[in-house]
Amino acid sequence: MTASGWTLILVFIAVLAALTKPMGMWLFALYEGRSTPLHRLLGPVERSFYKLSGIDPHEEQSWRRYALHMLLFNLALLLFTYAILRLQGVLPVNPRGFGAVGADGAFNTAVSFTTNTNWQWYSGETTLSNLSQMLGLTIHNFLSAATGIAIAFALFRGFARREMKTIGNFWADTTRVTLYLLLPICVVYAIYLIASGVPQTLAGSVDATTLEGIKQTIALGPVASQEAIKMLGTNGGGFFNANSAHPFENPTALTNMVQMLSIFAIGCGLTWCFGKAVGDTRQGWAILAAMALIFIAGVSVTYWQEAAGNPALHQLGVAGGNMEGKEVRFGIAPSSLFAVITTAASCGAVNAMHDSFTALGGLIPLLNMQLGEVVVGGVGAGIYGFLLFAILAVFVAGLMVGRTPEYVGKKIEAREVKLAVLAIAILPLAILGMTALASVLPAGLAGPLNKGPHGFSEILYAFTSGAGNNGSAFAGLSAGTPFYNGLLGIAMWLGRFFVIVPVLAIAGSLAAKRYTPATSGSFPTTGGLWVSLLVGIILIMGGLTFLPSLALGPIADHLSMIVGQRF
Repeated sequence: MTASGWTLILVFIAVLAALTKPMGMWLFALYEGRSTPLHRLLGPVERSFYKLSGIDPHEEQSWRRYALHMLLFNLALLLFTYAILRLQGVLPVNPRGFGAVGADGAFNTAVSFTTNTNWQWYSGETTLSNLSQMLGLTIHNFLSAATGIAIAFALFRGFARREMKTIGNFWADTTRVTLYLLLPICVVYAIYLIASGVPQTLAGSVDATTLEGIKQTIALGPVASQEAIKMLGTNGGGFFNANSAHPFENPTALTNMVQMLSIFAIGCGLTWCFGKAVGDTRQGWAILAAMALIFIAGVSVTYWQEAAGNPALHQLGVAGGNMEGKEVRFGIAPSSLFAVITTAASCGAVNAMHDSFTALGGLIPLLNMQLGEVVVGGVGAGIYGFLLFAILAVFVAGLMVGRTPEYVGKKIEAREVKLAVLAIAILPLAILGMTALASVLPAGLAGPLNKGPHGFSEILYAFTSGAGNNGSAFAGLSAGTPFYNGLLGIAMWLGRFFVIVPVLAIAGSLAAKRYTPATSGSFPTTGGLWVSLLVGIILIMGGLTFLPSLALGPIADHLSMIVGQRF
């Protein structure tokens, strides 16, 4: 570890903290449906959309209607993308003449981008046309991100409203987030990336001759536009197979920093927005503090392990940290920081290959996802996932003090606790159940590149990433098979919508409750004790649930590395 490495980490944290309130203020304006400076320009577009679609943005919806409209919208998006991928060979804007994507691959990709997972079993530059990348995938990047933020807004209203049966309007929330937040930022972001050297063209490739006289065909395409929303919307699906390790997606150290900041920006802003929505911004800062503690601990462990390197290589006289699978232009500190950020959020973009990390260095990204990706988390998904743990935390606190638990003025009763447990339980059921299947069936065992604990980690990571809607991979698993495409597609759907529906049910239940003011006997939910309880609940839930699988994978892999055992 070096001083420059820690300086980079501290600069990232400082800039992110400075962005939190401004982003939160913009999100709060959209949450309330208030006008922003962009309404003068984009307001006619919004009104035209409502008029053409017959939607009344002022019509409030119950949680059931909100959930139904959200599910039907995402199902339509899935079918739309599936059709584009299956018909790719006969559709235009296909300069390299790629054929149709297979049925299992198209199903997996359509589910992946619908659920904001963006798991990629394929190499983008050799599988998908420009039309598929733009119309099939980039549109999903916007709408899946907007859906997550809309669900967060609905849950905020559940906490903020008093004795009401509605939680907002799904179409209005999604439209405003897309039109006034995601699109404007991404336009500026894409222009910055183009200026930094990221391609933006409809050309399929360009021929070049190296200094050695060798001719190469270099893939091109509309990269900058996809890259911007890929990061801001915590999507993660790269235009190229190497993702953000590719110089056409992430050319410089500055673009690398901007990409890391953009992954966390909206998630951090939503914590402030939540505090403002419930009338106490300290609530939002307390949530962000709990997230920051877990994040800093994770970065410290990963950076420490990657800087320490591999003892087996040290014995061979190769000194230094672990540079395997990392870009020399980034190095160990930025790669370690990027890995923890992308898995703490539900982004999944990578600028280094996680399969090449040390065992414990790779454990942290895996654990981040297994904790529910609530350490900032995906846009919308992080904050509503974190609030599920907050509900459990106040329930535990209520048991300790012997009174009905309350959180931000709402009594947390049996219905909310049961729904929270149901939503949280989906992740381990999908991850551990499907990992067990893949670890014993021949079709599953054909996937891992490595034997022993590392091979098990590759399988575990895949289903953790899929069910957690992250999309990153250890990069050592041959996942483009009917078995993995099908099973991972199911895992991604379960991990997204079997969590969202209980969250909306909680929002509806809370919105109908009356406000309960805090008293001297109420458990405080803004101080250090509350932050510690939140961190403890998250770590205990994740640690106890996944410790056996982690012991079979990265922990066993680390112990094998120490004793010099190779598989």
